[in-house]
Amino acid sequence: MNYRVLATARSFCRTEGPHHAYLAQHGCKVDLRAEEQPLSADKLADIIAGYDGVILGLDSCDASVLARADRLRVISRYGVGVDNVDLAAATRLGIAVTITPGTNTTAVAELTIALILALARSLPQVASAAKAGQWRRSAGWELSGKTLGLIGFGAIGQAVAKRAHGLELKVLAYDPFWPSEVDQAERVDLATLLSSADIVSLHAALTPDTRGLINRERLAQMKDGAILVNTARAALVDEEAFYEALTRGKLAGAAIDVLANEASPLLGLENVIVTPHLGATTREAVARMSLLAAENLVAVLHGKPCRYLVTAVEGSNGA
Repeated sequence: MNYRVLATARSFCRTEGPHHAYLAQHGCKVDLRAEEQPLSADKLADIIAGYDGVILGLDSCDASVLARADRLRVISRYGVGVDNVDLAAATRLGIAVTITPGTNTTAVAELTIALILALARSLPQVASAAKAGQWRRSAGWELSGKTLGLIGFGAIGQAVAKRAHGLELKVLAYDPFWPSEVDQAERVDLATLLSSADIVSLHAALTPDTRGLINRERLAQMKDGAILVNTARAALVDEEAFYEALTRGKLAGAAIDVLANEASPLLGLENVIVTPHLGATTREAVARMSLLAAENLVAVLHGKPCRYLVTAVEGSNGA
């Protein structure tokens, strides 16, 4: 049987690899529709009809999209976040939603450490100045002996902690769903973490409970001169309060891999490092995510068991 599949995840579409051959071998005819920005709900709704499966990046897939998905049986998320997918609507319509856990853990953890090091030594600023002929030496600070606070202690948080120990950082972590038998960090409550950490790094999933988690009140609890790193989701942070903390000197700096929009005032701040959501973009992580996303989609379409379902699917709304 042949299946029509839509793929919008950019690196999935643009990277050569076994994932393309795997889909073809399992009867999938794939339309590659990657754009420079994730698709809005309106754009995705306009093209989703007639597809048996989709491989989505950070595209908005809400109930209005799913209402137009006349054949859809599976949404294979290229990544682990599902905040852009209406899970309740998908479950109601019998559409499976799958994720690719563990495939980008190393990539995001390594970027987090890289951003912390870059902040500590003002690397982007001094490198840019040197290329412009300005040989300024900015006095940075050493990581050894400092305290790193991790908000969210799943696979990525634990991988960051493991690497942080090698830099002689003391590691604290907060997570209401603490993993069992984990000893890479000292478990503390959120208030203690914020008041103790020289560096706060966000690794929590975006849920109704965590949206705006780092707000004006919690920023005030942080140490004066601390830095904040966010390689998770932009909406974890109240951007207006964040901007004020950075411009008024409460925070010494920040590194952000995720922005709510490309017109953010944070882009204009000298003490902020911004990267273009490249946490999961290494050759190795892309290869792992692409193949697992393809395998998840094929498993559902062929009626096989899939380990990485996040919806309880009892039926299907399509052929």
